[in-house]
Amino acid sequence: MAKTKQFTIAVENRPGAVAEIAAALGNAKVNILALLATAQGTSGTIQLTVEDTKRARKALDEAKLSYQETIAEEYELPNKPGALAQTLGKLASKGINLNSIHATAAKGGKKAVVVYTVESNVKAATAA
Repeated sequence: MAKTKQFTIAVENRPGAVAEIAAALGNAKVNILALLATAQGTSGTIQLTVEDTKRARKALDEAKLSYQETIAEEYELPNKPGALAQTLGKLASKGINLNSIHATAAKGGKKAVVVYTVESNVKAATAA
């Protein structure tokens, strides 16, 4: 488990909106580690974590993109049935309420990665 920063960017729901953000970060040599984009109606939200938050901030600022930065937890767990439920159950038993969560694993891979944020007035706790 590692603390990281999650960037949340509000975007217009239109073709190319996510590509523009990916290009701004890619051109600045920022590696995106996790990304979740959702849309509803004419607007959307992108949540992402990166390898180099300082470089990401600079790239987003130079692209004149508004963003919110939140402390997040990145947690690696086994890629097997029930692993996510077990991890989330441990957080719930500690009274941790998640504000956002996204997870991914490669098919056949041994590990999955979960990124989550918690309520700002609650200290993040590990699921381990």
